[in-house]
Amino acid sequence: MALKVELKPGERIILGQCVVTNGDQRTRLTVEGEMPVLREKDILTPRTADTPAKRLYLAVQLMYLSAAPAKLVGDYSRLARDFLLAAPSSGPILVRIDNEILRGRLYKALRAARDLVAYEGELLDHARGGTGLRAHGTEDGGPA
Repeated sequence: MALKVELKPGERIILGQCVVTNGDQRTRLTVEGEMPVLREKDILTPRTADTPAKRLYLAVQLMYLSAAPAKLVGDYSRLARDFLLAAPSSGPILVRIDNEILRGRLYKALRAARDLVAYEGELLDHARGGTGLRAHGTEDGGPA
């Protein structure tokens, strides 16, 4: 099944190992075949990965984009272990990420890592005296 992507003027997207930058008009692409695809809004760089959860997301992103993701699992595992030690309540999200990686579903692992970034934001907000935390035991953020 083909993937249809609409790009805003000037928006970038990664297709496989290539970065494609859209021109000055809205464009619709149809991508056929198997390759990693990431929209600009979902791409982190080493410079923008400025929190532990974002560094973990970046590790999963690099695995997703790599032709040899198994070589990068060690970096991800170290970051995940450190994150779990610092925030044990993140365990259910990390388990989801781990399970998707083990199944070879790296895009789904990346989506779960995005949830970890959001949860980290909630933890930091809570630590600063902000709002309460939601439970993260299941895919929808509800209790396990």
